[in-house]
Amino acid sequence: MGSRRGRQHPGAGHAAQPPQPGGRGAARAQQPPQPAGRGGGGGRGGIQQQGRGGGRTSRVDEAQQQQQQPGRGGHARGESGAGRPQQYPRGATPVQGAASSSSSPLAPELRQAMEEAPRDFAPQAPPVQEAGPSQPSPEAPPPVQPREEHGPAEPTAGQEIVPTAPPQSSKSFRFPLRPGKGSIGTRCLVKANHFFAELPDKDLHHYDVSITPEVTSRVVSRAIIKELVNLYKQSYLGGRLPAYDGRKSLYTAGPLPFTSQEFHITLFDDDGGPGSERRRRNFKVVIKFAARADLHRLELFLAGRHAEAPQEALQVLDIVLRELPSSRPRYAPFGRLFFSPDLGRRQPLGDGLESWRGFYQSIRPTQMGLLLNIDMSATAFIEPLPVIEFVAQLLNCEIHSRPLSDAERVKIKKALRGVKVEVTHRGNMRRKYRISGLTTQATRELTFPVDEGGTIKSVVQYFQETYGFAIQHTYLPCLQVGNQQRPNYLPMEVCKIVERQRYSKRLNQNQIRALLEETYQHPRDRERDIIRMVKQNAYDKDDYAQEFGIKISDRLASVEARILPAPWLKYNETGREKDCLPRVGQWNMMNKKMVDGGKVRSWICVNFARNVQDCVVRGFCHELALMRHASGMDFARERVLPPLYARPDQVERALKARYHDAMNVLGPKHKELDLLIGILPDNNGSLYGDLKRVCEIDLGIVSQCCCTKQVFKMNKQILANLALKINAKVGGRNTMLVDAVSRRIPLVTDRPTIIFGADVTHPHPGEDSSPSIAAVVASQDWPEVTKYAGLVSAQAHRQELIEDLYKVWQDPQRGTVSGGMIRELLVSFKKSTGQKPQGIIFYRDGVSEGQFYQVLLYELNAIRKACASLEANYQPKVTFVVVQKRHHTRLFAHNHNDQNSIDRSGNILPGTVVDSKICHPTEFDFYLCSHAGIKGTSRPAHYHVLWDENNFSADELQTLTNNLCYTYARCTRSVSIVPPAYYAHLAAFRARFYMEPETSDSGSVASGPAGRGPQSASHSTRGPGGAAVRPLPALKDNVKRVMFYC
Repeated sequence: MGSRRGRQHPGAGHAAQPPQPGGRGAARAQQPPQPAGRGGGGGRGGIQQQGRGGGRTSRVDEAQQQQQQPGRGGHARGESGAGRPQQYPRGATPVQGAASSSSSPLAPELRQAMEEAPRDFAPQAPPVQEAGPSQPSPEAPPPVQPREEHGPAEPTAGQEIVPTAPPQSSKSFRFPLRPGKGSIGTRCLVKANHFFAELPDKDLHHYDVSITPEVTSRVVSRAIIKELVNLYKQSYLGGRLPAYDGRKSLYTAGPLPFTSQEFHITLFDDDGGPGSERRRRNFKVVIKFAARADLHRLELFLAGRHAEAPQEALQVLDIVLRELPSSRPRYAPFGRLFFSPDLGRRQPLGDGLESWRGFYQSIRPTQMGLLLNIDMSATAFIEPLPVIEFVAQLLNCEIHSRPLSDAERVKIKKALRGVKVEVTHRGNMRRKYRISGLTTQATRELTFPVDEGGTIKSVVQYFQETYGFAIQHTYLPCLQVGNQQRPNYLPMEVCKIVERQRYSKRLNQNQIRALLEETYQHPRDRERDIIRMVKQNAYDKDDYAQEFGIKISDRLASVEARILPAPWLKYNETGREKDCLPRVGQWNMMNKKMVDGGKVRSWICVNFARNVQDCVVRGFCHELALMRHASGMDFARERVLPPLYARPDQVERALKARYHDAMNVLGPKHKELDLLIGILPDNNGSLYGDLKRVCEIDLGIVSQCCCTKQVFKMNKQILANLALKINAKVGGRNTMLVDAVSRRIPLVTDRPTIIFGADVTHPHPGEDSSPSIAAVVASQDWPEVTKYAGLVSAQAHRQELIEDLYKVWQDPQRGTVSGGMIRELLVSFKKSTGQKPQGIIFYRDGVSEGQFYQVLLYELNAIRKACASLEANYQPKVTFVVVQKRHHTRLFAHNHNDQNSIDRSGNILPGTVVDSKICHPTEFDFYLCSHAGIKGTSRPAHYHVLWDENNFSADELQTLTNNLCYTYARCTRSVSIVPPAYYAHLAAFRARFYMEPETSDSGSVASGPAGRGPQSASHSTRGPGGAAVRPLPALKDNVKRVMFYC
C-alpha cells in the first residue's frame, strides 16, 4: 500500500474491490475481452457468523462459531425499536394497563377471543384460583398486542390469519427486577473470565460517516478512514484519534474542530505490480456530527438508578476496545472475534481447511461495573493452497488425469463459491478475484468472442498466445469470477487461494471432530491462556484505550457463588434402591428400576451394517431385551421376526417391507408393532435421518438406532443407556424428583403447572432457502413434570419468532378455527392430567439479548391469546425465562488444586450458581453450571427472566431449574440446560429429517394427543413477508403421544 503525499487529497492503496469483468488474466464469456489487470479482488472483508448449527454441547457451540447467527451469542442488547420504560419496584402496579387483581388485563383482541369459550376445555376444569393470602398477587402485565387501531379483517374460507407483527415499543413495562439474591447452597468463590474496565472520564462524541461511492467491504472502509487519519489527524481532526466501526459511525474522545467536513481520499489496488499499473480509486468522505454519547446515563444504569442500558455508550466502548486487535496485521477480525495463525499451531481439518485459534472480547455492564469479557476460541480457515491442490484434498482423490463427475463439480462449486483467489501466471502481478461459480464445460471446450466481429477463440489458445502459458489440465472446468452476467474464466491451475479467509460453510463430522479436539482445554490451561491474551494485548499501552481513557485490569474477576444440592431421585418401589442421591452430577441404574416402565410387546430389528454378522445381531438383541426387562420395562424377550439385513441405499423399501411382514403376523392377533431397532454403520450419512422419517411419518412406529461400535462393545453401560431412551420413546418414565412426588416444589406442585420449552433451529450456512424449524414441548404429567409432548413447525427462513404458537384460520367446513402449539399442548395437558394449568413456566432457548423485547412481546401475546381461546377469562400466571448457552462467560475454580471444589475434569462442581457481580445490574438473571464436566471447560447456562407473574424468589427459580436438569430422560447425568429447552432442540433437529420435496397437508408435527390443529389442517405457514413455507409432513397418531425425539 502506498500513497502520494504531495497531492492535495492524497490516498493510499489497499486490498482491491471485486473484479471487473474482462480484466487481464481472465477470459471473459460472451463478451469481447478488454485489457487485463483493471479489476482487483476484494469484496467483503469479513464473513459474518451465521445460523444456529446443530449440536447442543458447549464444545460444538464453541467449535462452530462460524455457524452462529449474528447476534445470537452477542451480549450488547440492541435497541431494535424497543426502549426501556420507567422502572417499577417489584410488585408495584405499572402506570399503563394497571389492574389490582391477580388476573391480567387483556388486549382488545384477547377479550374478543374469550367472549365464547370452546366446549373442549372450559367445562372440564375448575376455575383458576385467585392468589391466596400467602401468595401475593403478581404484577399485572400490560396488554401485549400488535400495534393496530382496528382488529384484523375477517378472513375468507381457506385463508389463514397470519399473526400480526409484534409491537415495536415496550414503554409500558420493563423486565422483572432481581427479587434479592439466593441463599441456598454451599458458598464458595469462583473466578470468571471478566476483567474490570474503568469507566473513562471523557466527553464522547458520535459522528456519521458517509463514503462515496458506497463501499460494502469493512476492510476497504477501514483503509479509507485509516488513511484519512494518517493525513489529517494533526490538522483537520485536531489531534484526535477516532474509533471507527467500519460502517457509518465514528467516535472521538472530545469534539472535532468542525460539525461537518468533506475529505477526498485516494486508494490504490494492492496487487503487487508496478505502481504505474495499479488502479487508483477516489472516495469522498463526509464526517458529520451526530450526537454526544452520554456516559453519565451509563453510570446511573450501572448503579441501578436508570432502567435502560445506554446502548450507544456501550457501543462506543466496545468499538474503541476492538480497534486495537482490528488494526494489528496479525489478527483477522470477525465482529468480536479475532483470529491469528500465531496464537497456536495451525491444525489441518481435512478437505483443504485448517484451524486457527483466536479470542473473543466484549464489554459488559454488570453489578461490578463495566467488565471486559475475554475468551479463547477457534474456527476453520481455508488453507492458502493452489486451487488444484485444494480440489484434490476436497475430493480426496487424484484429479490430474480424468474429468470430473457432475457430483464432484457441484461439491467443488459449493466449497469455492465466494472464495478469493489470486492468479499466478503473471509473475508479480497477483490480481485477486472472487469465485462466483464453476463452468459446466471442461477448459478445452470453452470459447469466447474476442472482438465485435464475432471472432471466436478458445480459453486454451487465449492463455497460450497472451501469456505464453500452456494449460495442462484442460479436462477440468474453469473458475468463474466476476458477476454471473459477464463472467470471466480462470483455469484452476493458474489460481491460488488467498490466505486469511475464514470458512463459513457447514463442516462435516470429521472436521467438527478435529476442531473439537483443538478447542478442548483443561480449565487451568484455558484460564492461563486468557490471562496471557489480556497481557499480550497490552490494553494499558493501546493508543485507542489511552485516547479514550479506558483502563483494563489484568486479573480475573473473583465472584461469590453457591453450590446447590443435588435433588433426590425416585425409582420404582420394586427395585433394591427406591431412591437415589446423585454424586457430582452422576448416578447409575444399578439396583434400580425405572419408576414407570413402558410396554413393548412386539418389536423387530433391521441391520444396515454389512460388517455385523447375523449371530452378533441376535446376541445384541437378546442382551438388550434382558437389560430392558431388568430395568423395569414390560418388554417381550423375543422379536416378532428374525433380524433382517438390508442395504443402506434401500432403507425405505426394506423398512416398509419388514413392517408389512410383521403386521401379517400381528394383524390377526389385533396387535401393533411397538418398536424397531436399527443397526447402522458408524459413518451412516443420511441413513439415520431416512430411517427416522420413514418410521415416524410413514409407518407410525418409534425406533432406536444403534451404531456398529455399540453393538460390538455391548457393555452394561451402553445397554442401560439404550434402555433409558427406549423407555422414554414408548411412553415410560425413567425417574422423577422426590420433591415433585411429595409436592414440595413451590409454585409448581402446589397448583397445576405446565412447563414449556421452546427453540428455533436455523438452516446451516449456505442453505439460503431452507426454512427454520420451531419446536415447543410441554410437560404432560403433574406434579411429576417428567413427560414432555412436543410440536414442531416449519417457518420462514431464519425467523427467530415462533410464528405458530397461536393461529386462527378459516376452514371451509368448520368456519373459524383456533390452533397453534400452545393451545394444543394446553389441551393435551388437560387430557393427560385432568387439570387445567394455573401456572405456566416457559423456558425459551436461543434468544440473544438484542431480541429479548421482540421475542417476549410476540410470544407472550401468543400465549395470552391461546389461553383466552380455550376459556373466557382464562389467564394463568406466566413466567418467561430465556436460556442462553451461546455466550462466552466461563467460571473457574478459585483454587485448581482444591479437589473439593472441582470435579474429575477440573471444572467447577455441578450446581454452581452465580447471581451477583458479573450478572445484570438490576434484572433477574443468573449463571448456572448444572452439569459435571467431561472434557474441556464447562460452559454455564445463563438464565434471564423476562416476565414473572408467579413471583419466583431467586432460590425458588434457581433450585427448580437445577433440579429439573437431573430429570433428562436420555442419560443418568445432570445436563447443562433445563430439559424442556433441551427437548425442544432435539425435536426441532429431528424435524429437519422430515422435509421432503413432495407436498404435505400438514403445517405442524405434534407429539401429544391428536387434535384438530395446525398439524391436521390443510394450510401453509407464512412468514412475515407473506411467503408460504412448505409445511412439514404429519406424524402418525401413535408416535405423537410419546417422546419420539429422545
